[in-house]
Amino acid sequence: MTRHEGEGRDMGIGGCIGIFALGAILTFGVNWHVSGMNIHVVGVILMAAGLIGTLATVGMYRRRRPPVGGPMEGEEIIRERHYYD
Repeated sequence: MTRHEGEGRDMGIGGCIGIFALGAILTFGVNWHVSGMNIHVVGVILMAAGLIGTLATVGMYRRRRPPVGGPMEGEEIIRERHYYD
C-alpha cells in the first residue's frame, strides 16, 4: 500500500491553534447554558489541549531541523587542498 501526499499526517500547528481559539471563544465569548454540561469548562479543556498540541508540534519540528553549520544527512563532505609554489 502506498502513502499519498498529506495522508496520515498529524494535526499540525494550525489545527492546535484552532482548537485553542475555539476553547477561548467557548470560555470567554459565549453565554450559553446547557443542562448537564459547563461550556466554560469545555472551553478551558480545549484551550489546554490546543496549548499542549502546539508545544508538542514545535518540539517535533525542532528535532527534525538539521544542525546549523553541519552537513546534512547523506551529504558528502569534500575537502580540497590547494598548494601554491
